[in-house]
Amino acid sequence: MGEKSINELQPVSFGARLANSQVFADLFRDGMALVEQTATYLDGPGRQESKKLERSAALAYATESMRLTTRLMQLASWLLLHRAVKEGEMSLAQANKEKAKVKLSTADYHDPNNIELLPATLRELIERSHKLHGKVRRLDATIHNPDGPDRVAMVNPVERQLGLLKAAFGAENV
Repeated sequence: MGEKSINELQPVSFGARLANSQVFADLFRDGMALVEQTATYLDGPGRQESKKLERSAALAYATESMRLTTRLMQLASWLLLHRAVKEGEMSLAQANKEKAKVKLSTADYHDPNNIELLPATLRELIERSHKLHGKVRRLDATIHNPDGPDRVAMVNPVERQLGLLKAAFGAENV
């Protein structure tokens, strides 16, 4: 085999590879498990717990469980889109167009005082969903940012590596 010169090498698309990575596989597994655990809780023990709450806590429960469900459905949609990329059912470009229908808003607003009124299990599910949301948003920015790691790699390889670490570990200050 002949060796290629540096000028002949083409950059590897990080975004396309990331959807096929173990990072994505773990995120997909954890995200879908959280969706299932939340549905099981809200349909069973959560329903029973909500009936025992006083009026203001019951209103907070209804509001926050709806926000949680909405957030998880958006995250599940994003995960399923990118699993389709991984499985070769659609291209990353197609997923990029489709993901416009998925709302990964920066954050939903909630009153911390209302959160304190909620049963512990629901509070834990909400916290886990926020962590998942943060990971998905970072991964989404890494995969779909046209000026992201692929472009940075051409300019500064150290910055590319830092981007990879941030995407893999969800670190804010790597």
